[in-house]
Amino acid sequence: MNIALDDLSRWPDIEGPDLVAVDAADRLLLDESAGARAALADGSLVVIDDAYGALTLGSAAAGMRGIRVHQDALSGERALTANALRAGLDTTFTSHERDADLVRDARVILLRLPRALRALDDIAGLIAAYAHPDVVVYAGGRIKHMTPAMNDVLRGRFARVDVTHARQKSRVLIARGPHDGADPRPEAATVDGLEVRAFGGVFAGASIDIGTRLLLAHLPEPADGAIDFACGTGVVAAAWATRHPSVRVVATDRSAVAVASARATAEANGVADRVEVFRDDLLSSRPDASASLIALNPPFHTAGAITEGIAPRMFADAARVLRPGGELWTVWNSALQYRPALERQVGPTRQVARDRKFTVTASTRR
Repeated sequence: MNIALDDLSRWPDIEGPDLVAVDAADRLLLDESAGARAALADGSLVVIDDAYGALTLGSAAAGMRGIRVHQDALSGERALTANALRAGLDTTFTSHERDADLVRDARVILLRLPRALRALDDIAGLIAAYAHPDVVVYAGGRIKHMTPAMNDVLRGRFARVDVTHARQKSRVLIARGPHDGADPRPEAATVDGLEVRAFGGVFAGASIDIGTRLLLAHLPEPADGAIDFACGTGVVAAAWATRHPSVRVVATDRSAVAVASARATAEANGVADRVEVFRDDLLSSRPDASASLIALNPPFHTAGAITEGIAPRMFADAARVLRPGGELWTVWNSALQYRPALERQVGPTRQVARDRKFTVTASTRR
């Protein structure tokens, strides 16, 4: 069966000229790994962080079955499912957590390189610990997002790392001979009295970014629970739960690494029994008019591209979930001027705090 990679659809919650369903790095990864994949038995191929399904479906179209896939972003997972259904390849793969079962005894692994070196080391350590000793890892990306330090990270887990020729501003690193494998462990730090836990790749790592610090300094007291929307490491949820021992908090993020980090942060602060962490696309699993308080530090980049298209969608979904009179507390880079969008999509918005870079606002649901 043939599939035209150019026909893969862009997932609708992401916008921007640099965000495409398949790029030159995907094509190069498929070309460089073609010979190795052709010799594989079913169930021996693993694909990690396939943005919209090009690597998985390109391999499936070439005959691979039993492909194990992990995508950090839930939106990517859903895009792969949608594209697979369109192509008639929905039974060729299974989605997995980023754990030992994902890579156990794998012979070939296709990996889109993460930007964060700690994220790459977490993945490389997991592969080295559980994949077959003869595993070959094809790790590719756009050259503008790659650094020589990525080679060094892989050399810390593999005996040999080769670098392909560049093509269309993309390159692939090929790693063989796994050693010194290890399960990913979160980085740990105590910041402003909070225990922060962060797996590689989560925003701000085991620290608290300055925008979230400003938000934490002004967090209101929840009357009957609250939602930490796009929670990252979950420090807002943990702060609410530690400051108000009777309150239950929901934390959500579309990133699997963020969800794992937020759960670890809640556990480290002794509030895991009152902080529920969910992987969600926006707040899609939350009912309409079901919350009275939401906190949000909206991201303004995705898949390596800067875009202001994400935050308004988040504001709109927060408005859906808030009860009339409920409040969305948002911290944002002042240069982004989000207040008109908050006024329009949520309701009357007041400034709570502002420093030289960030603004905290409270928007009341109409």
